[in-house]
Amino acid sequence: LKVMVYVWYLSVHLIPVNPVREDGLNPKSRKRIMPDLLTEPPAIDPVYEAHVYCNIPTIAERSMEGHAPHYFKLVSVQVLIRHGDRYPLYAIPKTKRPDIDCMLVPSRKPSHPQLEAFIKHMSKGSAAQMDGSLSSLPRYPSHSLCEMGELTQTGVVQHLRNGQQLREIYINKHKLLPSDWTAKQLYLETTGKSRTLQSALALLYTFLPDFDWKKINMRHQWSTIFCSGSCDCPMRNHYLEEEQRRQYSLRVKNNDLEKIYVDMAKIVGIPTRQLRASNPIDSLLCYFCHNVTFPCTKTGCIGMEHFKVIKRHQLEDERERQEKKLYFLYALLATHPFLNQTVNRLQRIAEGKKEEVFVLYSAHDVTLSPVLSALGITEARFPRFAARLVFELWQDGKRPKEHFVRILYNGADVTFQTSFCKDHYKHSSKPMCPLEKFVNFVKRDMFLIFNSTSYYDACRRRAL
Repeated sequence: LKVMVYVWYLSVHLIPVNPVREDGLNPKSRKRIMPDLLTEPPAIDPVYEAHVYCNIPTIAERSMEGHAPHYFKLVSVQVLIRHGDRYPLYAIPKTKRPDIDCMLVPSRKPSHPQLEAFIKHMSKGSAAQMDGSLSSLPRYPSHSLCEMGELTQTGVVQHLRNGQQLREIYINKHKLLPSDWTAKQLYLETTGKSRTLQSALALLYTFLPDFDWKKINMRHQWSTIFCSGSCDCPMRNHYLEEEQRRQYSLRVKNNDLEKIYVDMAKIVGIPTRQLRASNPIDSLLCYFCHNVTFPCTKTGCIGMEHFKVIKRHQLEDERERQEKKLYFLYALLATHPFLNQTVNRLQRIAEGKKEEVFVLYSAHDVTLSPVLSALGITEARFPRFAARLVFELWQDGKRPKEHFVRILYNGADVTFQTSFCKDHYKHSSKPMCPLEKFVNFVKRDMFLIFNSTSYYDACRRRAL
């Protein structure tokens, strides 16, 4: 049973469970000693899934970034992150807010060897170039009681670890940036929230060969889907509305969920509708991730059973979302501007341009989730705190004009889970995808389901 659970754990973490042996043979080619199990896969455990979502920094995780045949050269890396652990965006009415301290204290767990140096460096950030309203945002969290949506110390540490891990691979091993790197070699963009700016700075602090404020030019992105100047898309909004109706329909059909909401509403003394509108799962996840007791009133306490039912429904909603395809149609239109910018940059670098070889976008779950969906990575979990999606561009040393991409999610190689490279895997000996397949997908194939040939046309035409 332990073996079954372990294999299941590996598979849901997108980690290959059939590695090539040292003798070069794939274990799949050997005869099976044990027959295929005809049992149902284990039911999703909402508590386990919540722990994965929290992403509490503990042991170093396995990472597949930077892996390629020795004759390949890494020429560009683009990283899309979700901000780290944060205080809730919503409060449960008539309950005491979770008592979380957002001051950075290096002696308090979770911590990082460079946390103290990070705090000192962030206090000297006047030389940085920050777009518009970004310049008025704090460089690191500093409230003894967190403000709503504020990055926590856990969130800072998560991205200090991300940056350190990526530095060991991309800087120390692959020399992507030299020690005398210039501002032109970076492209940095964040939404206008303190938690995304601070997450980006934490990652950059441990990633860059030398963090020099004078070379930091942070651009402000007003849209959470990073659509920049291409945000006018009526059909995208239509599919989002349809998806929201699907969510509502699933929720009202769930009797267990309704009972839990009624019970919780009685505990806090408000109408059920008001409790539901306060999005209690967002607040409860903060209690859970920080190991703080769920709130109580004179009437009773919100408990783990309430949390489990709401979290289980959330997981069921994610599963149905994959099946119904409304979100997928929304995702294709929502992410095309971002993906188009991504492939345009990769093409420029493949042609020999030396600028913007490292790109960092600091964003939200509502940014990463549609990108994963649009790429066809259906096995990916909903973006946890400090999730990272990486696009690597490689040059074939034997055929310098040929370029390939690898796509990684939280350190796992998901290149061949993408819709545009699934078939290529079957007849390719190289562990990556030709750049032109990614380019064709973004420039042409994304629109086929809308019977269109352009983003503008697809934004105004229903899917087939």
